[in-house]
Amino acid sequence: MRPPYEHKTDKIAHQALMWIERLGLALVTIATFFSLAHELARMWNVGMVGLGDLLQLFLYLEVFSMINSYFGTGKLPMRYPIYIAMVALARYLLLDMKEMTETHMLAVSAAILILAISVLVMRFGHSRYPYEDIPEQKRDLL
Repeated sequence: MRPPYEHKTDKIAHQALMWIERLGLALVTIATFFSLAHELARMWNVGMVGLGDLLQLFLYLEVFSMINSYFGTGKLPMRYPIYIAMVALARYLLLDMKEMTETHMLAVSAAILILAISVLVMRFGHSRYPYEDIPEQKRDLL
């Protein structure tokens, strides 16, 4: 269901913003693909895959999943960026652990825990209190 437009300029502005949004997502997809290819080439040249490399690959996969979800449903669940943040913090913790103080490690771990709890709260809230009053916007290609 498309939102009703009062003026023709509203419809034109809506369509223009949708195309800008799609262009931005396409650019993010291309940039993520090139970053993934660069990372894979680096691992191939080194001849070794470390834990940090695997977590970096998971970050790229989460970005692709987020973009795919958005193109499929027209919505961006807030869980995806939070998952990406959690993996990024875990990667940071694992790679820089030797240079961190105990307080810094606890702070990063607490941040991961807070993000995990926020995902649980959002999922509980969405299942317990769904927001059906927001109209669905089908994302047809124009």
